[in-house]
Amino acid sequence: MLFLWLYMFYSCAGSCAGLAAPPLLPLLPGEPSEESSLEEQRAAPDAGSPISSFFNSSGTKRLPQAIIIGVKKGGTRALLEFLRVHPDVRAVGAEPHFFDRNYERGLAWYRELMPRTLEGQITMEKTPSYFVTKEAPARISSMCKGTKLIVVVRDPVTRAISDYTQTLSKKPDIPTFESLTFKNRTTGLIDTSWSAIQIGIYAKHLENWLLHFPIGQILFVSGERLISDPAGELGRVQDFLGLKRIITDKHFYFNKTGNLLLFCCTILSFPWEMSSGLGLRSQWG
Repeated sequence: MLFLWLYMFYSCAGSCAGLAAPPLLPLLPGEPSEESSLEEQRAAPDAGSPISSFFNSSGTKRLPQAIIIGVKKGGTRALLEFLRVHPDVRAVGAEPHFFDRNYERGLAWYRELMPRTLEGQITMEKTPSYFVTKEAPARISSMCKGTKLIVVVRDPVTRAISDYTQTLSKKPDIPTFESLTFKNRTTGLIDTSWSAIQIGIYAKHLENWLLHFPIGQILFVSGERLISDPAGELGRVQDFLGLKRIITDKHFYFNKTGNLLLFCCTILSFPWEMSSGLGLRSQWG
């Protein structure tokens, strides 16, 4: 443990040293809940950060130029938090669900949820359910045809299990994973109507998006490589967004077991810890 904190101290070049280090918090088994209130959405952008306080009182609220549209339990929260460290990225912390649940509220309402940005900064949001929402592609295209889209994909079976596990934690009395997955266990016939399976049929949902956006405007990020090679995947994302590669391998540290990832946010001045299940949380809560 001592070695771990010493490593973070030196890798952060002193930026983390000014904070007292509390005990490590337990790792999360998966991404945080995707449900949030409108009040949380309005208060979400980088609350408490001195840098964010400056941005929150300066600049202009703009509609997002890039959106993480999916997929649920793929690693979207981890990707968003990594990107929020970049000085040229400003993002909504909670999920607005504008293009699937709140579209009738209008673009003015949507823009109000966005953080303020300065010239040259990118405004982003993430709502994983957009990817499987039939109306979302046309609605986003109507807002801006040039919007860049990011999809974090993961092995469909692993993703479905993670999805089921999250539901099970909230509803312990649901049927078993096997009974929900198979229409006929003997023949191996899969029930593709079950949402946990349906989300993972990526090609089917992509067809809908390609009716409104060219493939070059959609970046697919590997949820697995986001764990095994986070710097490499973040490099691809930064290139796609036209950003300078500021988030690099110097921000990441794997322990000897390979199951823990530490993300040292030198700009925000606190480390994050991450599990192989793509859970992410600040060690300072």
